[in-house]
Amino acid sequence: MKSSFVRATRSAVLYGQRQRRNSQLIRKRSLSTKTDTTNRKLSTLRIDDDYADSTMYNQAIKDVFPSLVIGPDGSIESKGPFADAQAQFLDPDPDVVEELSSTLLESNMGIVAHYYMDVELQGVLAAVQQSSPQMLNRVGIADSLKMGDIAVNMCQTDGVQAVACLGVDFMAESVAAIMDRAGHGHIPVYRATAASIGCSLAESAERDVYRAWIEKEKQGEKALHVIYINTSLETKAISAAACPTITCTSSNVLQTMLQASAQVGPDLKILYGPDTYMGNNLETFFQTIVDNWSDERIAKDLHPEHNRKTIARLHEKMHVFQEGNCVVHHMFGNSVVDTVKKHYDDAFVTAHLEVPGEMFEIGMEKSLEDRGVVGSTSDILNFISKKVHETAISDAKNDRRRLKFILGTEAGMVTSIVKAVQDIIQKTGSNVEAEIVFPVASEAVMQTDEADEMGGIVPGAGGGEGCSTAGGCATCPFMKMNDLDTVQDIIHMVNSGQKKTLLSHLPPDRLQGKMINGVSAMDLGVEPIMFMRDYMTNKRLSEALLSKVRQGF
Repeated sequence: MKSSFVRATRSAVLYGQRQRRNSQLIRKRSLSTKTDTTNRKLSTLRIDDDYADSTMYNQAIKDVFPSLVIGPDGSIESKGPFADAQAQFLDPDPDVVEELSSTLLESNMGIVAHYYMDVELQGVLAAVQQSSPQMLNRVGIADSLKMGDIAVNMCQTDGVQAVACLGVDFMAESVAAIMDRAGHGHIPVYRATAASIGCSLAESAERDVYRAWIEKEKQGEKALHVIYINTSLETKAISAAACPTITCTSSNVLQTMLQASAQVGPDLKILYGPDTYMGNNLETFFQTIVDNWSDERIAKDLHPEHNRKTIARLHEKMHVFQEGNCVVHHMFGNSVVDTVKKHYDDAFVTAHLEVPGEMFEIGMEKSLEDRGVVGSTSDILNFISKKVHETAISDAKNDRRRLKFILGTEAGMVTSIVKAVQDIIQKTGSNVEAEIVFPVASEAVMQTDEADEMGGIVPGAGGGEGCSTAGGCATCPFMKMNDLDTVQDIIHMVNSGQKKTLLSHLPPDRLQGKMINGVSAMDLGVEPIMFMRDYMTNKRLSEALLSKVRQGF
């Protein structure tokens, strides 16, 4: 894990250095609002004078976070070097967009990318997707589960012959597995780089201690292991061999647990891992429900087969793995929370389920007043879109109003958020503004001359990476291993028939041909995903999974 993090962090730093070079050009020009071939309004970039000199920006100032303001005319105003770095590529070069579009069609490829891609790549991909009807289904930006569905759809509707998966390795594994089960296993899935693209969270479940934890906790009880989708197929296979296992996402983890408890009964023991923050936050959520909600509200707003007593029992029988976290969401700790409470009380707060408890609790408190949301990347995007839309259509006087949103997740989400907000403002003709605030930790470090002498290995807000010496990054260093250059390289390899080279870009195949307890390791790895997909379709756990749980495996 250590070596992959160092490699990923270095990749993030190199990306940040490129951003700083480009920012010198961007500061010298003013981009006018213009319309592309689909009459989509693009944004005008403006750097706030108070923040224009990155050498003057002191991340130790605790009364302000960097932010992007989306104006009523579609303009973008950036405040602070970290926000500058995010804003630079929201309006991509039309020539780059045209080139990528044409080469994708020439190679008959599709692209699926995670929301956490860097803004340069996301900006180009979003523009490519909107550039023509032919590209609409060939490019998709989504969360880790939806990426697989998008890949299947582009195989079926557009007949793509290869898919580039832009994310980390377990995402490429999952996309390939979902495509295979949908009858498209012959279509290759390529990663952007031949190097391993790790994930601090996924790797925390690949140690022996994770299986040992499952083995210990399941003893003598009806147990169900709910494993976060952000894990490798190998981890899922080993887990499924040890205990009945179902995959979950941050969007469906709550309902998965509630439904499992309702179907199996109060004796069900739920093991959740590997994301410690998410597990602890779910425990906090359940306790909040028990303490504050009535039985009637629980049945109406949470789950029809639950009440305070059953939720309390579920909370009691839930066990969380305590040694796993995401390097990105680890960022949002006490320092960030103190600043949010002190200076952003008027803001809406969004918090991913993976953030530390302090940030989660603020999001929970705000959500009870409909001024915040806790959940997945999709939940965050939908909440911001909903609030902007509600304000836009209710503002009869058409007065200029600014809504502030604390973005409690990876900063790469901002590309999708900006596009959604701009679309709402354009369609409604409203004067509403939306300010997206990046809660970068106050202890984040800037790029220094000393760091440059060391090869630039100290990431920092001044360079656009937003990493902290205390741990955590506002942008994912692993995701930065995907960039525009690597995507173009993959397309070139496919076009030029470099089949031997492309083999190294396929997802990891650590399970190929292996058996676990006499069962195909690949089948075991995919089984938890299929159990989840069955639940999402039928809104009930499958009898095959329930039988495993009831029989104690």
